[in-house]
Amino acid sequence: MVIEPESRRGFALPDVPPPDVFDQCVRCGLCLPTCPTYVETLVETSGPRGRIALIKAVSEDRLDLLSPGFVHQMSECLDCRACEAVCPSGVAYGRLLEPARTQIVRAQSPLRSWHERLGRALLIGALFEHLGWMRAAARVLKFYQRSGLRALVAWTGILRLLGLQDVEALAPRISDRFFTPRGQEFKTAGRPRATAFLHAGCVMQVAFAEWNEATVRVLGAAGVDVIVPADQGCCGAISIHAGEMPRGRELAKRNIAAFERSGADVYIINAAGCGSALKEYGELFGDQPEWQNRATAFSAHVRDVTEYLDEIGFPAGTFGRLERSVTYQDACHLAHAQRIVAPPRRLLAQIPGLALREMDESSLCCGSAGIYNVIQPAMAQRLQRRKVDHVLEVAPEIVATANPGCALQIRNGLDRANAGHIAVRHVVELLDESIRNRSLEPRP
Repeated sequence: MVIEPESRRGFALPDVPPPDVFDQCVRCGLCLPTCPTYVETLVETSGPRGRIALIKAVSEDRLDLLSPGFVHQMSECLDCRACEAVCPSGVAYGRLLEPARTQIVRAQSPLRSWHERLGRALLIGALFEHLGWMRAAARVLKFYQRSGLRALVAWTGILRLLGLQDVEALAPRISDRFFTPRGQEFKTAGRPRATAFLHAGCVMQVAFAEWNEATVRVLGAAGVDVIVPADQGCCGAISIHAGEMPRGRELAKRNIAAFERSGADVYIINAAGCGSALKEYGELFGDQPEWQNRATAFSAHVRDVTEYLDEIGFPAGTFGRLERSVTYQDACHLAHAQRIVAPPRRLLAQIPGLALREMDESSLCCGSAGIYNVIQPAMAQRLQRRKVDHVLEVAPEIVATANPGCALQIRNGLDRANAGHIAVRHVVELLDESIRNRSLEPRP
């Protein structure tokens, strides 16, 4: 991809695809019904083929990189990859979008105010690069949520005055205890089938610690030892999607090296967005052959927890009854980027008593998409309402998903719709509850 030559913009291009990649798109339009922003707007430039045409126009110097329309469309795209899953020509849309965003970020950087640069460095940089800072920020947020300060702030109306009420409502409830990687080892009772490296995540370890704990227990029930090395870090997905490609590479290097040192057989992830990034590490290092080879080898060992559990299976009699009605929400980066659709459903089907109710458009993005619901709140809320309406149509007790961003977005949408009685849980949490129920059942 050639966007704004160095002679004009003064920077090198990351991961440059060949020029003919644009022509792979034959403009058939099969992607349009799967694109969340297109189905909401019915505007050509808000669909994949329209955005590809815009990127090509910039590459050919027919459109300026920082033209408002181009910047808006690169930002409005959720990078959900639904178009890739249905494209008959195999267009790797994400490999066009993410470099385009990187170019925009680099070109905009000198134009940003000092406080904008500082905010970006802290929120996209420091918090994710130094997870001790992430945990410190989480402790502050936990105090705010638990102490009564949140109710006081709501009473004053200051959030509404500052226009921050929606952002505050999206903040995750911080877990009672954190799941901090410290080199923990969780051994199974018998001879292990494998040793799994568990990716603890960044936000996951402070706001979804119970997902990690359930993952450890369920892997143990499947006969897998689990290790949680201390030298791992953020997967880099937030940085990459925000156009911070160099920062994403550095985070990737940390995780690759940590896995190589661990001696584990498989790298397990329970967050779909992170899993997609981890599986695509090889694509980050096109100009660094040594790291590209290491990254490709690393990615071959990455498995989503539902994918892995479906592959290896469980011993007979593992699951107990769980009388619940559940609808499954396909996380975009699990269904589209990783093409994992059936495994979560097969796992849920193994739980006695569980009734799976399929919702309409289960794989259409809910509007979360990393930090999308913060930077594009209007479109995110439109997609959120669409998703929640489909959930309410099937009236489940639980929405099951496999990604923390989806969980937060759907939880917020259900609360907005006065449907707080519907729980939102990870597939692995339901497996864990079923396994624990089995241990309480009387033996014949």
